[in-house]
Amino acid sequence: MNDLKLQDTLILAQQIIVNFGLKLVGAFVLWFVGRWLIGKVVMAVGRALTAKQLDSTLQRYLASILEVVLNIVLVIGILGFFGFETTSFAALIAAAGVAIGAAWAGLLSNFAAGAFLMVLRPFKVGDSIEVGSVGGTVQEIGLFSTTLLTADNVPTYVNNSRILSDTLRNFSDSPHRRVDRTAQVDHGVDPKQVMALLRERIAAIPNVLAQPAPQIEILNLNDSGVELAVRPYCKPEHYGGVYFATNAAILDVLVSTGAVVPTAS
Repeated sequence: MNDLKLQDTLILAQQIIVNFGLKLVGAFVLWFVGRWLIGKVVMAVGRALTAKQLDSTLQRYLASILEVVLNIVLVIGILGFFGFETTSFAALIAAAGVAIGAAWAGLLSNFAAGAFLMVLRPFKVGDSIEVGSVGGTVQEIGLFSTTLLTADNVPTYVNNSRILSDTLRNFSDSPHRRVDRTAQVDHGVDPKQVMALLRERIAAIPNVLAQPAPQIEILNLNDSGVELAVRPYCKPEHYGGVYFATNAAILDVLVSTGAVVPTAS
């Protein structure tokens, strides 16, 4: 009788070991097949993002997130294959995700804003932009912030969420920009003579466009005399040079005609 019980116990143990072994082998097969499929899915998503011409940094980040999520799903599936209760495990992961999301709300909002910037493309690297009170040349569009190089060569990092929520000015988006300057002409000087000389000098400035043509017009009449508007056009990348050259041309013309030095504008 004892021998029969022992034999039954051994047979049961063998069945348990065999079943566990088969499940273990099945789990390994599921793991390797799942990992292979995850790799294929991540590669396919990567190719799709490349076709959309998204930023390479964003592509890698999105691919990493997708891979982590799919691996978690794979592990939950394997645990379920072994008979573990996965409902509570999945709920725990979801709760942890909510807690992490609440703690990192600012970072996640910047990340989401960065994704929108990649898709909407209101500016690109190399553009000259202004966000609120910060302006400069775009050096990098990152996951959480955008790097601007200011006019005085200071790298400045602006949160992506601020860029989307604040007023954005892109000075490089138009084929040309207008330089707005003024020239104060004294009562004792003929403004038409000054205007003629300014048209000649402004047109000779390098990188000033012929079309649209520079505008030299009477802007205002005041107690000091006549205030002229001096408005040449140039390509966005030449704005700084044309701006300073225009100031120099205005000063030379006013000095040569005997007018007063122009007021700051």
